[in-house]
Amino acid sequence: MFPFVRILTLIPLAMLLGACVQIPSLPAPQASQALPLPPRYDASSYPTPELTDSLFRVFGSAQLPSVTRRALTNNPDLVAAGSRLDEAGFNLKQTRASLFPSVDGSASGNRSLTNGAFANARSVLSVGLDASWELDVWGRIKNGVAAASSDQAAAAADLASARQSIAAQTMQAWFAVVATNQLLDLAQRQSDSLSQTVALTERRFERGTATLAELELARSDATNALADIQESLENRDSAARALKVLMGDYPDTELAGANTWPSLRRSVPAGVPSSLLRDRPDLDAAFHRIRAADSRVKVAHADLFPSFSLTSGVGRSSSTLRNLVEASANTWSIGANVLTPIFDAGSRRAELGAANERAKQAYQSYRSIALVAFQEVENALSAEERLRREQLERDAALKAAKNAESRSRRDFEVGISDLLSLLETQQRVFVTEQQTITVRADRYNNRVALAVALGKAF
Repeated sequence: MFPFVRILTLIPLAMLLGACVQIPSLPAPQASQALPLPPRYDASSYPTPELTDSLFRVFGSAQLPSVTRRALTNNPDLVAAGSRLDEAGFNLKQTRASLFPSVDGSASGNRSLTNGAFANARSVLSVGLDASWELDVWGRIKNGVAAASSDQAAAAADLASARQSIAAQTMQAWFAVVATNQLLDLAQRQSDSLSQTVALTERRFERGTATLAELELARSDATNALADIQESLENRDSAARALKVLMGDYPDTELAGANTWPSLRRSVPAGVPSSLLRDRPDLDAAFHRIRAADSRVKVAHADLFPSFSLTSGVGRSSSTLRNLVEASANTWSIGANVLTPIFDAGSRRAELGAANERAKQAYQSYRSIALVAFQEVENALSAEERLRREQLERDAALKAAKNAESRSRRDFEVGISDLLSLLETQQRVFVTEQQTITVRADRYNNRVALAVALGKAF
């Protein structure tokens, strides 16, 4: 009995020591870890177009919103994100159930036989109800529920962030289809123009005013233009397939017919940098993960203390089923249990330290996401003005290149210019128009990126 008595005397001492443990608090963020926010975005000084509060209203297109909404309904990544939110809800219900008593029913039957001089066979049937309830003295269960609730909130924010991302990717994929369609049209026009140049060179060759080398050079450029058509066609089909995958559909080229740019008269308001911390769903998710990590620190700390639970049971037993139903004698029990940690080789202390480190990691993750978010906004705002000016300059350059190509063709027809000059001016027109299409696509993609960076996709 002596070892048992010693253990009984150690239990109150362990409870006293546990009560003296202080909850370790996270160190306050140092000045170097803070996020000093300027009163305005550094790259926000650009001509502001008409403002709207949603990415869906930025572009004047009848087909683009329906395509985007289809992606928001069918995209498998979004469906998976919605399932993760539902899972977090079930996890919260499971954790919250620990706050309430649990009741279990039991039924058993056995038959035993004793051999020997007084052989005896005996049957025992029993039924009962057992209840148990852990008293949440130190808030371990309550903080576990708070952590699960924060996990659910983070999953909801993750879903909102995923919806914004899929909407942006779908719109940008749509613009890629439009751009590749226009590049395909440009390649076809380039081929037609070079075919006309070949015909013109052939007539001059027949009159003796063009050399065979010039004729072969014209034919070479025309053949390359035919190859460019095939490349542009493949690029257009690849862009259409990528769009269909985002929509959750089979990757065919059904939507390859999108070839018209929507209007670009609107944008989303940039506001002030501090509003970004509220509007971005990925930042909201990171914030809730900080709260979940902090709650789990408290759970790990509560595990250092004794746990208290109440138990009770009621039942009846008999040798026959009839007597079991009609038995007038019941059995019942009620009790209280105390379980206190005495020695675990530092396991609980290690878990508490690990929980603290996970909380620090969650905070640094929030800082990292915030810094990237501000970078995305500054980049998008800066690109807005640069791309606007670049498009104006490309448009002017294309107009000048077309004028030069017209004059060069007339000069070649009357014989006062050579073929190389004509081919050079034609090539300059096609290259400049290609750059014009590319910069226009960049403007549309950047307008989408700006809305998502500001958390204004919806």
